[in-house]
Amino acid sequence: MDIASKLEELGFSLPAVAAPAANYVPYVVSGNMVYVSGQIPFLNGEKMHLGRVGEDLSTEQGVEAAQACALNILAQVNEAVGGDFSKVKRCVKLGGFVNSTPEFTDQPVVINGASNLIADALGDAGKHARFAVSAPSLPLGVAVEIDAVFEIEV
Repeated sequence: MDIASKLEELGFSLPAVAAPAANYVPYVVSGNMVYVSGQIPFLNGEKMHLGRVGEDLSTEQGVEAAQACALNILAQVNEAVGGDFSKVKRCVKLGGFVNSTPEFTDQPVVINGASNLIADALGDAGKHARFAVSAPSLPLGVAVEIDAVFEIEV
């Protein structure tokens, strides 16, 4: 499976792999699992999707932020498998945090931006377990942060 081509079909492109912003690694391969650190919605180093959903940003802008996180997740996984996305067996789990107001209750709708993109890109292998919760703030003021776990062939 060529993930870049599939994303292009969907109207997206695989971004450059984001470097970690602190003392951690962007992903860890352990056995047949890839654990992707929380990814934020900056694409190719461009700051975007800053603010709180329900205050500074609309739900749709939150969905776009989640899509950007998903693209960064896929870029990290692509790096983890050496560019051979055929080694990816499935997305196991996503964890989604939405920087939102106390009144905002559509966190699942926002994180669907990532879930839908991954499912569309990977088909059945993209169906995953998930959580979607609110946070009063997120690093660098971003709207969304998402981490992920993938199963791969070793």
